Amino acid sequence: MRSVHLTPLHDAFREEVSAFFDQHLRPFAEVWEMERCIPRSAWRKFGEHGLLGLAHGPAHGGSARDIFHSVVFLEELGRTGYAGVRAGISLHAYMATHYLARHASDELRRAYLAPSIRGDRIAALAITERDAGSDLSRLATTAMRDGGDYIVDGGKVFITNGANADYYVVAVRTATPVPQARRANTGISLLIVDSRLPGVQITRQEKLGWHAAATAELHFDKVRVPADRLIGRENSGFMYLMRGFQLERLVAAALAVGGAEHCLDTTLAHVTSRQAFDGKLSNLQAIRHRLADMTTELAGARAFTYHAAWCYAQDELSVTECSMAKLLTTELACRIADNCLQLQGARGYLADSDIARMHRDARAGTMAGGATEVMRDIIAQQLIDLGPSRASPRQAESSAKT
Repeated sequence: MRSVHLTPLHDAFREEVSAFFDQHLRPFAEVWEMERCIPRSAWRKFGEHGLLGLAHGPAHGGSARDIFHSVVFLEELGRTGYAGVRAGISLHAYMATHYLARHASDELRRAYLAPSIRGDRIAALAITERDAGSDLSRLATTAMRDGGDYIVDGGKVFITNGANADYYVVAVRTATPVPQARRANTGISLLIVDSRLPGVQITRQEKLGWHAAATAELHFDKVRVPADRLIGRENSGFMYLMRGFQLERLVAAALAVGGAEHCLDTTLAHVTSRQAFDGKLSNLQAIRHRLADMTTELAGARAFTYHAAWCYAQDELSVTECSMAKLLTTELACRIADNCLQLQGARGYLADSDIARMHRDARAGTMAGGATEVMRDIIAQQLIDLGPSRASPRQAESSAKT
């Protein structure tokens, strides 16, 4: 798609990324799905080609390219058709390591960010708990100071890369725990917890889709973590997360656009080759119109995602635009996957078909990184509750408890 936001440099980068995926991802992704993880050799390949540090500075091995290089990369990652792979890679490159790059000490960046950009260390972001997802006020995992350490107790669920990560960026309560009736967004910090520390228990979680994402449940039983593993300032984690969530939602939107485009590509190939009646499926008006509608909707969603990316580049607290982009694209990706499965008929309904996998995978995009219902609440609050005054994005995000 032509865009005022993309230059010949971005086009050349897209070709480079696509060629890399043709050689180092697509031939192996089905095996990674079956093995339920991305192997370390693949992480290192991504690192060697500079694809894990596009958003990070050169001081630690990144290339600090503009936001649209990342959008191009994420679209192409989505177009591979393997959402478990794209979830694991994007979580590592744009979410877990984001907090290190923005808020961690130089020592932590050298120890954790630099090897993560090289692909030598795998990162995971551990926020969600059984009773706390988008509502951070319900976080119950604690990290209480004991001399030169924090003692971490609690658990996390649905953690992408959780089963094979070398470390977790964990949202914890470092302030005195508040009673259930007075839970708050204060007193939250981000802490690096190495996965091999005594007291860290890891249990794989089997999901409907996203099989290569190595999802796990974590349990921390009096885990002793050195105090210098604190990211940024103590009790400032909530605001760090508020900023990070906007990038996470923008990433989800770009991935959804690429995934939906792949659905359409595979379905177009099917209907233009499948014989039906006196011609091909693609000659039937009902099918032609459905494809035309989906292509038009996707073009609009992509254009808005680019706009949201531009807004994010101007102001990282682009809450409304990033929320809209995630809502629009992930819901559209589900509808397109459903329509495309219908158009591929019984062949598409086979459990091992590509479109069946994409159909299973698409739904997770409407849940991860803030559910569709939360996105609608944020947008509605900006539209209705805040009105013309439009309180700051920080206030809107905080009030929505996301």
